[in-house]
Amino acid sequence: MFKGHPRGLVVASLANMGERFGFYTMYAIFVLFIQAKYGFDTSKTSLIWSIFLFAVYFLPLAGGIIADKWLGYGRTITTGIVVMFAGYLMLAIPMRGDTSVWVVITALFVIAFGTGLFKGNLQALVGNLYDDPQYSSRRDAAFTIFYMCINIGAMFAPTAAEAMNNFILSGSGYTYDARIPALAHKFLEGRLENTADLLAIAQLQDASITIEKLGSFAENYINVLSKSYHFGFGVACLSLIISSLIFLGFKKFYKHADFTEKQKAAHAQMKDQVVELSAEETRKRILALILVFIVVIFFWMSFHQNGLTMTYFARDYTVPSVGRFTNLWFDLFTLLPIFLAVVGLVLAFRKTSELKTRLAGAVMTIVFAGIAYYRFSKFHDVNPFTPQKFQHFNPFFIVALTPVILGIFGWLRNKGKEPSSPKKIGIGMVLTAVGFIVLIIASIGLPSPDSLGETVSDVLVSPYWLISTYFILTIAELFLSPIGISFVSKVSPPKYKGLMQGGWLAATSAGNLLVGVMGMLWTVVPLAVFWTILVVCCLLSASFIFFMLKRLERATGN
Repeated sequence: MFKGHPRGLVVASLANMGERFGFYTMYAIFVLFIQAKYGFDTSKTSLIWSIFLFAVYFLPLAGGIIADKWLGYGRTITTGIVVMFAGYLMLAIPMRGDTSVWVVITALFVIAFGTGLFKGNLQALVGNLYDDPQYSSRRDAAFTIFYMCINIGAMFAPTAAEAMNNFILSGSGYTYDARIPALAHKFLEGRLENTADLLAIAQLQDASITIEKLGSFAENYINVLSKSYHFGFGVACLSLIISSLIFLGFKKFYKHADFTEKQKAAHAQMKDQVVELSAEETRKRILALILVFIVVIFFWMSFHQNGLTMTYFARDYTVPSVGRFTNLWFDLFTLLPIFLAVVGLVLAFRKTSELKTRLAGAVMTIVFAGIAYYRFSKFHDVNPFTPQKFQHFNPFFIVALTPVILGIFGWLRNKGKEPSSPKKIGIGMVLTAVGFIVLIIASIGLPSPDSLGETVSDVLVSPYWLISTYFILTIAELFLSPIGISFVSKVSPPKYKGLMQGGWLAATSAGNLLVGVMGMLWTVVPLAVFWTILVVCCLLSASFIFFMLKRLERATGN
């Protein structure tokens, strides 16, 4: 897959993979953590989460300015890793008392600032690798591969988070039950009207618990569950250490691209490489990028519901356990071997493959099919799972579908019919709307969130509704996100590369802020109406970009 690409792409992709593994480990559990530890309601949780996501994707603007004007890309990226590590370490240290809330809030800001230094500048560095005419035609493919590697890191994060949850809980003789934290907080605060509800659930954890012991159980369960989340944040610290070792250890493969336009101008041997655009050309390019940024705001507002309202839907409206065959989707260490066995099958029967490649493919199929069968044989008739497990579907589908999407784009390119980057983004917005239409259908007949209070629905739906939505949203994401990053790297005025990558992420941050606004509607409108609002926003955004399509293509030559 990396054939024909500079080796710096491998280094950047692996460094990003490690950082994203840490980020998405935190992403999978943070909402559950603050509700479990502090008893926050959905409105307060939504506000904190959306402000954090806003900061994570807005601060790359500052990171881009710092890199463009002062530090350069490499040093800014390295500084970002150190700052993020400090933030995750603050989350990983268990604390009690009122001050711990402010430690968590401070940690979130530190993580956001570190991400701002890291994320956009790494993308700008990758773009610099493809300014070389030898590689320029592979820019879209490069960013799609880069994006796939991000999602390999993200794919394992929910499983790591769940494993840490289960390990810590089992050490105290507990298992995860989504109903307990909210009921436990209400009981400890004297707000639980029917203590029998909590007692019945508590006795499933420990049959010896009586009404007299219920307070002790409630406090202890909250503390143990919170501890398991703190350990999950510790996993993020370890992943950043690995990321930094990769990025600094293999610097020789990208150092030739680690120059801003300002640094080139100050370097005697590189002055002739400085690209100067006219004021009018600069204006046209920046305007085209701003128009695209406006559209992607609504994509991220919709897409990042996966960390908020779609997590609520997974917890409150989706069955908490599945049978043996459906559990194939929830056990990553069975799902991946099945995927690799299919890859081996493709290699074995592909007509263009050499004999040794076919034999290797056959061996892959046999080995990984055997691993998958062994894992499957260990499944039970009923297999419980936690809500965060849904978070691994998007990155898994990214990894599985990236070669397919690249193949389709390559086939269309050979026929001279590949859509322009802005058109791909518009198609992505339409597909996003389709994904949420699936949830509209799934929500028919379900009670509204405000009627649930702090418990789960009596009517629970199949996990395949959410799995289907994740599948469609992933295809939409592949049409939009890596293509958009590539588009920014190509169109950005050279002296504003870091800033414009920050602009792309700032548009993401605006969408993330709207995630919280939508989250506040969760208990206000019926479920089907909630998803319909997202569908309408996506279709309006798609209409806007198709209306502006010719102008964008003329302004950018894309």
